[in-house]
Amino acid sequence: MGVSGRASPRIAVLMGGPSAEREVSLSTGRECAAAMRGEGLNVVEIDAGPDLCAQLQDLGPDVAFNALHGRWGEDGCVQGMLEWLRIPYTHSGVLASALAMDKERTKAAYRGARLPVVPSGLFPAEAVRKAHVMAPPYVVKPNNEGSSVGIYIVHEDANGPPQLDDTMPKTVMVEAYAPGRELTTTVVGDRALTVTDILTDGWYDYHAKYAPGGSRHVLPADLPQEVFDACLDFAVRAHDALGCKGVSRTDYRWDETRGLDGLVLLETNTQPGMTPTSLTPEQAAHVGIGFGPLCRWMVEDASCNR
Repeated sequence: MGVSGRASPRIAVLMGGPSAEREVSLSTGRECAAAMRGEGLNVVEIDAGPDLCAQLQDLGPDVAFNALHGRWGEDGCVQGMLEWLRIPYTHSGVLASALAMDKERTKAAYRGARLPVVPSGLFPAEAVRKAHVMAPPYVVKPNNEGSSVGIYIVHEDANGPPQLDDTMPKTVMVEAYAPGRELTTTVVGDRALTVTDILTDGWYDYHAKYAPGGSRHVLPADLPQEVFDACLDFAVRAHDALGCKGVSRTDYRWDETRGLDGLVLLETNTQPGMTPTSLTPEQAAHVGIGFGPLCRWMVEDASCNR
């Protein structure tokens, strides 16, 4: 499994790709490639395009480090190709990746594991444009994108339903708005690292996630112990319920006026960002795992049949 014991293994860092999160993926890939080179690993960066399969067959890497985000790279597609080519790879496998990328099916898995979520459902985008499909406040989002791409918040005093733009898919997820603080916990292997409290001046959108200064991260989060412990526990249970491998990160909202009852899961990221502003490297550093050693561990953890 991985590259342990191999002389000068070749690591292919898969990055970029065609998704809406291409730029974030390029940043993740560059940072991880540099970190692995710092660990003495032989790294080749690949911008994943239509010829990715042929590139990998020509290169013959020992491991594929998956630094892709969004559709194609995070939803089981690339994972299936790597399984077919029998190239060991990082992060989650085909099923867990596809499941976690589908927000409504993720919530079904959470419910099956008795994890707290808000009411939600899938609706035709045209119906959502015509009338409220649930009582405001609620959130509308694509069912299979990440990084807060395509988010609409419908406030309690909204005059009418949201006018979704033409880039939204034909079917969208609508979920009750969860008020409160934005929290997140990373799982590495079977260990939950810590809890980060994400502070922004507004919604934790794409800009807040990736622009320098877009958000402020407080870790460890200043929380009641039972809420802190629940975040750690829920992250591992979510990781297991979805069948995740390697590294994942689970996001929460917490309404502090309701105590532990105010904590709900939003989603689990099977390909957490690894950029200069990303949460997972910060959490790892907080518990004593440097960025280079974290990347090396992910390579050593790589396998097929994930």
